[in-house]
Amino acid sequence: MYRIAIEKLLKWKESKRRKPLIIEGARQVGKTWLMKEFGKQAYADTVYINFDSNPRMAELFAFDLDTNRLIMGLELYAGRKIVPDKTLLVFDEVQEVPRALASLKYFYENAPQYHIVCAGSMLGIALHEGTSFPVGKVDFLKLYPLSFKEFLMATDKERFAELLDKQDFGMITSFRQTYIDALKHYYFVGGMPEAVQSFVDNKDFNEVRDIQKRILAAYEQDFSKHAPNEIVPKIRMLWNSIPSQLAKENKKFIYGLLREGARAKEYETAIMWLSDCGLVHKVSRVNAAGIPLKAYEDLKAFKLFVVDVGLLGCMTGLHPRTLLDGNDLFIEFKGALTEQYVCQQLKTIEDLGIYYYTNDRGSCEVDFVVDTGEQIIPVEAKAEVNLRAKSLKTFREKFSPEVSVRTSMTNFKKEDWLVNLPLYAIEQIAKAVDELS
Repeated sequence: MYRIAIEKLLKWKESKRRKPLIIEGARQVGKTWLMKEFGKQAYADTVYINFDSNPRMAELFAFDLDTNRLIMGLELYAGRKIVPDKTLLVFDEVQEVPRALASLKYFYENAPQYHIVCAGSMLGIALHEGTSFPVGKVDFLKLYPLSFKEFLMATDKERFAELLDKQDFGMITSFRQTYIDALKHYYFVGGMPEAVQSFVDNKDFNEVRDIQKRILAAYEQDFSKHAPNEIVPKIRMLWNSIPSQLAKENKKFIYGLLREGARAKEYETAIMWLSDCGLVHKVSRVNAAGIPLKAYEDLKAFKLFVVDVGLLGCMTGLHPRTLLDGNDLFIEFKGALTEQYVCQQLKTIEDLGIYYYTNDRGSCEVDFVVDTGEQIIPVEAKAEVNLRAKSLKTFREKFSPEVSVRTSMTNFKKEDWLVNLPLYAIEQIAKAVDELS
């Protein structure tokens, strides 16, 4: 299974300013597989160490953090030599031994010749709890579920993925039905590697659904196992409310849907916990559009999306037939899945700030507004081929963005200030807009 993150890891390996690398991402998005696969492809040897329930490693790092002594201990544990530049050192579930995280500072300062990558399913939490390594001594890489492009590649449609990269929209339009069918599959299967692999091997939607249920059950167990006891019920309520929050016409998160009289202050920690785990994407409102968009962020208003579109469908019990046959039952939830999908794809684009916009009266809402660092792009996501763009027009009249994007099931088309970008090509937004600006 091809992951685009491998290319980033190869660049990291060759970088003269390389630091120990921390891979962040939700449980089961493929961090362990990625680290091992990278080791296989780019190094003569990989020493893999899992810190979960590993008292020997806890003892090794407890004594002191002298890098020469640590390397000797790791060599004794692995039963072979660790050769700088030729051996990849993989620390998995590294948050279980906080001093191993702290040691990364000393590897960077005193032994930069060693190549170290780390990950852990609860690493985001550990990093926010003030572990003792200073920022600036490590590199970070975020890993998400497979994007739609990676899904195409996993399902033997590499040439179709290449067409998207080339932006050959004439050819893409000729094969639009192939893209639309693949997109419907992706809405159901999502991008969790185990679900995708099962779909590739067996094309069995029921088996995919069983895997998704198992992943969701594992997340629920993580709430109890890793979160402070007092916020576990709040985390569960928040997590389980997301489908109904997204099913609303206005997808702004409403605390009152959790329980009557619920207040933001009670749930802030629970939202932060889910966000640190990589299980939710919090997309804040902006009340104006300038660079940087972050300066116009309204911290009180936001939408919450889950980590994966397939898991969202599973949480709602969406039946494959409902989705694939375009059943009427699906219509009400179609907008929610479409926004979830678009958010998920935008998240995979590096250095892209993602927000949404509503005016103070609530009469104009733009689903997403993205900040590329050079320009602001408003994005309207439509589930079908609805071609009204009232909110985009209002936004344009007020803030004059160079270009606006409407993404739907229609074909690619550039009309003056508006780009119609098919949903299956949304990952190409920055490139498409650059070429047209």
